[in-house]
Amino acid sequence: MVVRRGFVFLSLVAASASVLVSCSSSGPNLPQAPQVTGRAPIKVGGSINAAWETGAPKNTKMILANSQGEIAGRGTTDRFGSLIIQNMTPAKGYRFEYSQAGKELGSKSLRVLSTSYVPPSSLYTSQHLHAGLNYIKMRDGIYLAATVRLPPGKTLADGPFPTVIEYSGYQIAAPGDLITALLDPSQSHVPSALLPDTATAVGSIIAPLMGFASVSLQMRGTGCSGGAFDLFGLSTTYDGYDAVQAVADQPWVAHHKVGLVGISFSGISQLFVAGTRPPGLAAIAPMSATNDLYATGYPGGIFNNGFAASWIAQRFADSEPAPQYGQQYAQYLTTHGDKQCIADQLLRLQTQSNESAIAEGKYRVPSLYQQRSPEHWASKIDVPVFISGAFQDEQTGGQWSDMLGAMKNDPTVWATITNGTHADSLGPAILSRWVEFLQIFVARKVPYEPSIAKVFGPALYTRLVGAPAENFPAVNFSNDKTVAQAQNQFEKDNSRITLLFDNGGGSLGPGAMQPAWQAGFSQWPPKRSQVTYEYLGPNGSLSPSKPKAGSVSFYPNPNARPKTNLVSGSAWVALPNYDWAPVTGNSGVGFISAPLKHDLTVVGPAALDVWVKSSAVDTDLQATVSEVRPNGQEMFMNTGDLRASLRYLDKAKSTPTMPVPTYEKRTRSPMPKGKYVELQIPITPFAYSFRAGSRIRVTIEAPGGDRPAWTFLTYQTNGTVKDSVSFGDITPSALVMSVVPNLTPSDPQPACPSLRGQPCRTYVPAGNGG
Repeated sequence: MVVRRGFVFLSLVAASASVLVSCSSSGPNLPQAPQVTGRAPIKVGGSINAAWETGAPKNTKMILANSQGEIAGRGTTDRFGSLIIQNMTPAKGYRFEYSQAGKELGSKSLRVLSTSYVPPSSLYTSQHLHAGLNYIKMRDGIYLAATVRLPPGKTLADGPFPTVIEYSGYQIAAPGDLITALLDPSQSHVPSALLPDTATAVGSIIAPLMGFASVSLQMRGTGCSGGAFDLFGLSTTYDGYDAVQAVADQPWVAHHKVGLVGISFSGISQLFVAGTRPPGLAAIAPMSATNDLYATGYPGGIFNNGFAASWIAQRFADSEPAPQYGQQYAQYLTTHGDKQCIADQLLRLQTQSNESAIAEGKYRVPSLYQQRSPEHWASKIDVPVFISGAFQDEQTGGQWSDMLGAMKNDPTVWATITNGTHADSLGPAILSRWVEFLQIFVARKVPYEPSIAKVFGPALYTRLVGAPAENFPAVNFSNDKTVAQAQNQFEKDNSRITLLFDNGGGSLGPGAMQPAWQAGFSQWPPKRSQVTYEYLGPNGSLSPSKPKAGSVSFYPNPNARPKTNLVSGSAWVALPNYDWAPVTGNSGVGFISAPLKHDLTVVGPAALDVWVKSSAVDTDLQATVSEVRPNGQEMFMNTGDLRASLRYLDKAKSTPTMPVPTYEKRTRSPMPKGKYVELQIPITPFAYSFRAGSRIRVTIEAPGGDRPAWTFLTYQTNGTVKDSVSFGDITPSALVMSVVPNLTPSDPQPACPSLRGQPCRTYVPAGNGG
């Protein structure tokens, strides 16, 4: 829970670590490799589209020869004598070669793998895991660190246990007992360096307290795992497949099926692994994930140099070799003689540099990002899924819900979405249903009250998150006689999409982890929602009717407001120290509706379809939706961004409320001089009932100032760029939202501030009157 680095995940840009190092070549007319005259004393292996070696002399020029004796790749070993050559054609018969003392030495033959390669079952059946730290062999010969954690007081002899895996690049396989360290620190005698990161508490605390065995799996290239770090590269994804199969084969695993659990980094990894369809996988339960690494790293095509940049820098720091660098437990174990952990550091210098990864990620290159897209892998999942998250997630972003459509063909997918922060997917209202799901679909048991219910009380939430919370709800279906009955009732009682409204506005007081009401839907966005247009007009008006033709100009300036809306402290506490600065002067424009005559419930993604002319060849814009109340208070709903030159849409995927820009370099188009062009700015989904008497507002300005942790590498205009917005019949600029008719809140209008993830401010009209 409360963590060293946030609860976090990720962003993105390292996603571009597709080409780790070295050069490679393939194709016709390859030159012939020299004749081998001796065996090279090195260790080699074939990964997916790559070959690796360790043990050669440092700074040695090497070639990779194919089965025809042609030079297929080249590279130079690092100071550890290691090398990875990427982008190789899958085939048998490759070998590394290098010259030494007048001889041409060649390695044993290796096979470069494809994604369709199926390892022999012996890879899994031959591995025997014990309680504590293990090393699991992957299909390419790389070993991953994995710590088996059992329910308190149990041994493997007490099995079989329902079992889950949490897969992360954080310090997860550190073998220390986090349960004792956090809940009874006086009895913890393990060095702090050996404790897992509290961001991995789902597997290291919650699952064991539920009576599950939990395997904390360390991502390749981090901690004591071997290989080079490559964020959600293909080898990383298929490592998850191999780990699932190896763990499921253990005699202490109930039903020889495992689940995947975790929040943030280890929430996202589940979507990749499940997309490979390992036979030993029973179900997954990701929390606070993202739908797309580019969407988190480059929202609207603009680099997120706040959370995303700092997150990826931390990931690269974690991937550096121990004992001098890297994660604390790896430093500890390598200095205390763990031979496998020491050996697993040898390929670390083959990780791509941070700067190189960021430079490659500027545009959404399909070949780079598709294999690293959670949404792409989610479409392949064929096991039950319980996914949860928040619309205002300050780390991974609330756009994660956009991928629910990719899972529409899987009948056993349940999503719970709330307003709130990155931590709110662990709120009691969600966690209780999450427990039921795992008990039914992984443990294959009738739900029962776990000991976690006693631990996760309001006091612990106050301690860990900084906010009050409701009591852990009672577990449902415990009176059913069979698992089949419980599963049938679970499927009947839980809508495919459950929305928790007004989280923070309940009886426990402002900012408590307590939703006030909920609604269920059969699909996302809701099928019964109606696309509603509110047209921008003169004097900052917002109306369902198109106005007369007109325009308004402003001078976007990212320095006109603070970069974030959080002054200090955490965004998870009940009432964060927000300073959500107003849009004033001529740096932005606002448009506001007349007071609503009736409650209006908006659910789903939104968009600002706006006609813009700019004095610059490119401009970055941010659109933010809010509610202005009769008492003059304004509450944040959500926001979105767009670099105008990246406005081209994927028309096959786009809808009026969910425009999907391609963000590709080939479709980049500068702003035409003196002409208006249509920009469709995606606005992150939200769910809220605007109450009668309140007004809907949308503002347009330079990116920044409306989020707690995301900042932007945007154009520094210094107020010299003039943007103009046109409206009327010919250029009908409009706020486009999904309205669900006849959906009425059961609670009174929540206080402002009170709702989690939704700051408030005093309404100040923008310079144009809106």
